[in-house]
Amino acid sequence: MSAVTSTPSAATGPPPGGVALVVGAGEALGSAIARRFAREGLHAVGVRRRGDLDALVDRIVADGGRATGIHADARDEAAVVDLFDRVESTLGPIEVVAFNVGGNVRFPIAETTARVYTKVWEMCALGGFLVGREAARRMAPRGRGTIVFTGATASLRGGNGFAAFAGGKHALRALAQSMARELGPQGVHVAHVVIDGPIDNDNTRAMFPDAFAQRAADGVLQPDDLAELWWQLHRQPRSAWTFEIDARPYTERW
Repeated sequence: MSAVTSTPSAATGPPPGGVALVVGAGEALGSAIARRFAREGLHAVGVRRRGDLDALVDRIVADGGRATGIHADARDEAAVVDLFDRVESTLGPIEVVAFNVGGNVRFPIAETTARVYTKVWEMCALGGFLVGREAARRMAPRGRGTIVFTGATASLRGGNGFAAFAGGKHALRALAQSMARELGPQGVHVAHVVIDGPIDNDNTRAMFPDAFAQRAADGVLQPDDLAELWWQLHRQPRSAWTFEIDARPYTERW
């Protein structure tokens, strides 16, 4: 795991509100989730395997928040354990974890190699397990915390060309269900968000050009609007916890 990319705050001790750990802090949804929690006073830690994190950290700091970027591979057990140990020892208790790693690829079944299938499963399911396990190990003894897994349409049904992605997302949903049943009585809220529709970012614009050409801006999922769901789940009272929520734009067929 690479070094922390930035430590913008000079304050000593854990910041107010604890830490929001976002694993899969890409330029769209993951970054929006990190920014949303930073606005509420949590120290946002954005994690991704590679790619820029400075822009996310700089934006949060410019907005008056606290943020740190860390490069780590969610599929690597040692790296995930070290990530959690490091964050809790240097920044404070992790109050919320968002697992937002993707893996959306499309191949006809005859062209899906074992390497592709295994890699997608590792990104969706194995990474979710490792992150979820380490979060549980720290949250359950404290009797509090929120773990939210990002799902997809493929979490509920397979599609033409999406055998690998659906397999990984089905497994992630089953993991989330099992964890929710086990950890709920221990005070840890586990939730799963089904994203049904394209999120507005460069990748989906390239994958679904017709959809973006034919829809207004609010006809596709906006990252900041989605991020609000993560905050609402974290703030739910224990007497009325939600396990699963689905989100789609008003234009989406379902």
